[in-house]
Amino acid sequence: MDDALRRFGVEAYERWTAMWNGETGLAAEIMAPEFTLRYAQAGTEAFDEAREPQQLAGLIAGWHGRRPGLRFRSEGVAVVDLTLVDGLPSGVVARPYLAEFTDEQGGTVARSGTDTLRITAGRISEVWSVSSGAAGRTFYR
Repeated sequence: MDDALRRFGVEAYERWTAMWNGETGLAAEIMAPEFTLRYAQAGTEAFDEAREPQQLAGLIAGWHGRRPGLRFRSEGVAVVDLTLVDGLPSGVVARPYLAEFTDEQGGTVARSGTDTLRITAGRISEVWSVSSGAAGRTFYR
């Protein structure tokens, strides 16, 4: 794979993370017009029903309303397996992430996970997301 495709994959993941950090306008830019999300975490079932960028943007905004101080950041090294199909990047990008938020007692809660993004024609068309869950831990601390 050439460096340009690797950079595209890393940037796609960074933009995905920025969207989850509240830049919900990115949904229309980075998500396919119709997509599939698969979240393994309890309490995230609504995301599995999202199929369109604006629907996802609304869910993310609501998620932030319930999780004060919620911030995501990528961790570790991205796995990028992209090729050009009809001149546009297609394939898979996966990377671990860290999510932190403030709990009801004012403490910081940190959870690690991994998101795997399927890229089709340069946009995210499918996501598999797994986190360490409510009693979870972090990978890199």
